[in-house]
Amino acid sequence: MTAPTLEIDIDPVWGDDVDWEALANRAAEATAKIVPEIAHENLLVSLVMADDEEVHALNKQWRAKDKPTNVLSFPMLSRDEVLVAAASQNAPGMLGDMILAHGVCAREAEEKGVSVETHATHLVVHGLLHLAGYDHELGEAEAEKMEDLERKSLALMGIADPYAVED
Repeated sequence: MTAPTLEIDIDPVWGDDVDWEALANRAAEATAKIVPEIAHENLLVSLVMADDEEVHALNKQWRAKDKPTNVLSFPMLSRDEVLVAAASQNAPGMLGDMILAHGVCAREAEEKGVSVETHATHLVVHGLLHLAGYDHELGEAEAEKMEDLERKSLALMGIADPYAVED
């Protein structure tokens, strides 16, 4: 099984105690096993692991939201184009861009009681699904489908269901 090729740029704010590049590549491989239409090494994804300020600026510019968010995804292909490419085994070059915000990721990880590495892995999977054409903002059914794909991808890496409600 192949996965999209990730071009990764990591801001120093993420630190060097984790191999972020390996983490992102494992997330891409697991996601490609669950979402085979992105299982093409000639599909390219630009992943930037940035600080909150950079994500805030992009979120304001492209989504008119004046705050940082955990992950932004900028697909280059529509869902139909991704599926056509997968069916023809002629995947085009650029799937899209993703950018993660370190501070938001760290705060959310603490709130969820998980490590930053675990939450960052979830956000990479989430972003890849957006690049593959899934969108939880299109309604409850689409959100549930996306969450199910996230659960399955994360389970392949031994990561617990991020949506499980603890009693």
